[in-house]
Amino acid sequence: MSTNRHIVAFVGMPGSGKGSCTDYLHQEKGYPLIYFGGIVVDEVKRRGLEVNEKNEKSVREELRAKGGIGVLGKLVAEKIHKAYADEPLVVLDGLYSWSEYKILRNEFGDAITLVAVYTPKQTRYQRLAKRPVRPLTEAEVSSRDIAEIENLEKGGPIAYADFLLTNTETLDDLHRELDKVVKQIYPSYR
Repeated sequence: MSTNRHIVAFVGMPGSGKGSCTDYLHQEKGYPLIYFGGIVVDEVKRRGLEVNEKNEKSVREELRAKGGIGVLGKLVAEKIHKAYADEPLVVLDGLYSWSEYKILRNEFGDAITLVAVYTPKQTRYQRLAKRPVRPLTEAEVSSRDIAEIENLEKGGPIAYADFLLTNTETLDDLHRELDKVVKQIYPSYR
């Protein structure tokens, strides 16, 4: 395992701002991004199915039923080794479960860092109701929150995070705080 490798995994509840952080690091800063949900979408496409929420859920549940709750961690680790072996910093969006984290930690050791993005519940609910793609009602978000905590071990990685970003101000404020955190993780951060 290369000690020069840094893998930054963003965790948080829906609407917390994980995607805003990872999109910034990928689009603005140019670092490679692996989206856990993208692994599922790729499998949906490989099976010749239409990419939609129903098929994604079905494939995701089947993958977890066959490979365990941490299966996406295994698939992400494989992708890092195959596609990003020489990259000094890789960004992960969508780590959900403690099992996924344990698999990645076992594979990459101290190279993996968890960054939790926190936003108060009501703020998240308001954001998700207004988002342009797949807006959610408060009841839908609440149900999703509970399901992710109870069924996907989501609380563990958030509680165990190495860094905490509080996302209650502007996007520029979030990016400034993110820059500070990533610079601590990866001193060559640009």
